[in-house]
Amino acid sequence: MALYEHVFLARQDISAQQVDALVEQYKGVIEANGGKVGRIENWGLKSLTYRIKKNRKAHYALMDIEAPAAAIQEMERQMRISEDVLRYMTIAVEKHEDGPSAMMQKRDRDDRPRRDGDRPERSFGDRGPRPDRGDREDRPRRPREDRA
Repeated sequence: MALYEHVFLARQDISAQQVDALVEQYKGVIEANGGKVGRIENWGLKSLTYRIKKNRKAHYALMDIEAPAAAIQEMERQMRISEDVLRYMTIAVEKHEDGPSAMMQKRDRDDRPRRDGDRPERSFGDRGPRPDRGDREDRPRRPREDRA
């Protein structure tokens, strides 16, 4: 059997319990067609980059699935019919990841690698004094075109 990662987005106006019920419903579809569902992660209500079917937010859920292709097709068919599911995506993978997904890992800003490499921190005024431009009064001024 093939391995899949499946993510779906549910409407913002349904409750977290209804999202859990959707996950259980689709888990039942997979198991009825001879597959197994491993890890299930509920990522919660998150903002969308752009509106989808008049929704600005959506409930995200991830499932690790080991199932035949027919089971995945049946689950996706039922998701197309459901009004509560906004989008879904199923990806075939070589093996499932151990531990929490990247969305569930709590990372601080200090944990991320710096983009500038090993350069020292720069502050606002670290370039030194501004070079002298000389007297500005000695320069002839051109009249502005809108005032002439």
